[in-house]
Amino acid sequence: MGEKSKGYLLLIGGAEDKNQECDILQKVVKLSGNREARLTVLTAATAKPGQIGEDYVRVFSRLGAKDVIALDIKSRKEAQKDYIVERIGKSTGIFFTGGDQLRITSLLGGSRVYQALYDAYRKGVVVCGTSAGASVMSDTMIVGGDGNETPGGRGINMAPGMGMLEEVVIDQHFAQRGRIGRLLTAVAYNPYILGVGIDEDTAIIINPEAVFTVEGSGNVTVIDGSTIDYSNVSELSPGEPLAIFNAKIHVLSSGTSFNLHARVPGT
Repeated sequence: MGEKSKGYLLLIGGAEDKNQECDILQKVVKLSGNREARLTVLTAATAKPGQIGEDYVRVFSRLGAKDVIALDIKSRKEAQKDYIVERIGKSTGIFFTGGDQLRITSLLGGSRVYQALYDAYRKGVVVCGTSAGASVMSDTMIVGGDGNETPGGRGINMAPGMGMLEEVVIDQHFAQRGRIGRLLTAVAYNPYILGVGIDEDTAIIINPEAVFTVEGSGNVTVIDGSTIDYSNVSELSPGEPLAIFNAKIHVLSSGTSFNLHARVPGT
């Protein structure tokens, strides 16, 4: 059994409120130190880094963070730069925007910036991500698959993630894009990995003891495959439907919690 979590993570299912109460983004600021927050927004996932970065800088500044900058890392060469490594080392909060999670891992994996991120995380700096920025935090991530299809053979693509969260796979925009089928398939591939599906405008806040609490207007769905006593996933041809028996599914709302070590929900 791995450590699951080594620090503080705040993972958002995407489409969080940026215009009204901004409850989830306010949590990001609070966990980063409120007015003393030194927040770094990383836009590596998005094809529109300028616009997206400016939007988050504006929102976090309005919510009280005094030092917010957006950094666009365009290449692996830039992911070795001293000034980016130094900024990560001085940050009290790090926020990954949405976009494409493979862009994050392909740009940052094995780089000096990745090591600086991991070191900051181990030291207690809160690392946050929305949409693709949430999916990339686990050691295994979903990178493709239509959520509206019947779960079945070859229905999803998976790849190594950033490894901040062990033995968990995250899916986002969960209810809004009908992704329960692809998360069930991901868990069927390896039933020891917990599947966590996060709705839009909803977040999980994970502490170093690997217990997360739910914030926001939607639900978080947890699929525990450790109790599965039958699965046909290894015999499926492409397009054939999945069969699994006795998987556990927990549906959590704001204020509830889940212990990733014990695999039990709480209130």
